[in-house]
Amino acid sequence: MNSLGISWAGSLTRLAGGLAAASLTLAAATGAASAQETDAVTIGYAISKSGPNAGGADMTVTPNYELWVHEVNERGGLTLPDGSQRPIEVIEYDDRSSAEEVVRAVERLATQDKVDLILPPWGTGFNLAVAPLMARHGYPHLAGAAVTDKADDFVERWDTSFWFMGGGEDYTHALAEVLIEARDAGTINNSVAMVSVADGFGIDLVKAARPTLEEAGFEIAYDKAFPPQTSDFATIINEAAGTGADTFIAFSYPPHTFALTKQAQVASYNPAVFYLGVGAGFPVYTNISGGQMEGVMSLGGIDPDNALNAEYRARHEAVIGRAPDYWGSVLIYASLQMLEQAIERVGLDKAEIAKELSTGTFDTVLGETKLENNQLRNIWWTGQWQDGTFVAVAPGDRDGAGEASLPKPAWQ
Repeated sequence: MNSLGISWAGSLTRLAGGLAAASLTLAAATGAASAQETDAVTIGYAISKSGPNAGGADMTVTPNYELWVHEVNERGGLTLPDGSQRPIEVIEYDDRSSAEEVVRAVERLATQDKVDLILPPWGTGFNLAVAPLMARHGYPHLAGAAVTDKADDFVERWDTSFWFMGGGEDYTHALAEVLIEARDAGTINNSVAMVSVADGFGIDLVKAARPTLEEAGFEIAYDKAFPPQTSDFATIINEAAGTGADTFIAFSYPPHTFALTKQAQVASYNPAVFYLGVGAGFPVYTNISGGQMEGVMSLGGIDPDNALNAEYRARHEAVIGRAPDYWGSVLIYASLQMLEQAIERVGLDKAEIAKELSTGTFDTVLGETKLENNQLRNIWWTGQWQDGTFVAVAPGDRDGAGEASLPKPAWQ
């Protein structure tokens, strides 16, 4: 049992030699037996508990899995169509931020643990890695932490996959609209410096950004990809500063986002637009930036006046002990609410759950929620830190959107 009173049946950890296989088999077997004895619904997932992806997973995904399971079990369990309830039991594996490990863990959940449902990992690349397995074994795949412009193709290929975070074109078009307005107002020049992590997320975003920015009439003065293990950005920052571009864009994961912030401060690099990737919308970013997050932009954002979101954030903080992020957290939680309501309507048959998710309408923390071609579309694309809150600023014509404030104040 963990601190929330949730039963976790297994944990995939790095152990030595033959002991690893024996321990893993025992953990899975124990979980399966426990599930049968309690008539629980077994839900498994592989998530980055260690390695470079652990920070992002621990911020956006794992806490919402824990919150949802806790709340469902507090209510007596998942409700089935006949009105009966069954508690959730979790089998959790650490994928160690390895694509090979996440594939092995999901295969194990499906074929050895034989869990009722599998929740997705964190990250675009990892969701793409497990998508064929999820489809092959018939599990609904609620990809809540994956950005891809190929969702239409993936839905056609894997019709039990669901995509909740949009694609690179969505985010870059929204950002371009903000930049065009700032350029037309004379706030920024026509030049952009852009960097991206050489991973599924970064590749998808930068591939969309290049034509979007060029069509908007911007000159891409700097365009550099960096390996995921990069931690020293001094050269990149100096080269970007040397271009004279007023706009700096980084499609980055949390370790890069945090390092770029700190190293930009050290270098006194102060572009008018400072746009970062995953992590800039984390509450911890206030500490990372030394309280100087004002004006920093990224993906996502919230409407501070949205009562549903405010209530969700309060519950998250009360149960988990810390606030959710300002982008993906609420999307993950909404996907779990949809899963719960689908089960209440159609039971635990995986094919029927997938069909209901595809066609049904659900009440979630996002309001009335319905997918379009297995995709969530009505979400925020661009946000900015303003007065201590990461406020949604695009799409600007959506109710609740704030106005971008540029130029960003200089680092102090």
